[in-house]
Amino acid sequence: MFKRIDHVELVTDQPDRTVEFYTEVLGFTVKSRDRIDGLAPGVSLDLVYLELGGTVVELMTYHGMSVEPAPPKEHLGYRMMALEVDDMRKTVDYLETKGIEVVWGPKVREKYARVEIRDPDGNHIELRQWFR
Repeated sequence: MFKRIDHVELVTDQPDRTVEFYTEVLGFTVKSRDRIDGLAPGVSLDLVYLELGGTVVELMTYHGMSVEPAPPKEHLGYRMMALEVDDMRKTVDYLETKGIEVVWGPKVREKYARVEIRDPDGNHIELRQWFR
């Protein structure tokens, strides 16, 4: 059911500097980039996936918000851990038997499905199923 830590999310307001640090100093490589438009009128999100030894760091940069560097309830730095799952529906059903509720999602895009849950301290954990 749960396979591995899929990625760790970091919110940055200086994406070029942050990518340079992770690639030039720490040896990560840029795995892929994505842009999500339409989060709100005029708001977009740039994503850069950096990989080192199978571990992925997802850098998130918000654009077009009146409050920079990110939307309300967002902050610079660590955002959440993401766990890859085999089957999202079965995983959500299993978590419900344990009294764990989904606090966001499901969100299904072309390449993946995702939901968010919280640990007992309120820390968000993303669950992601990749469609390969």
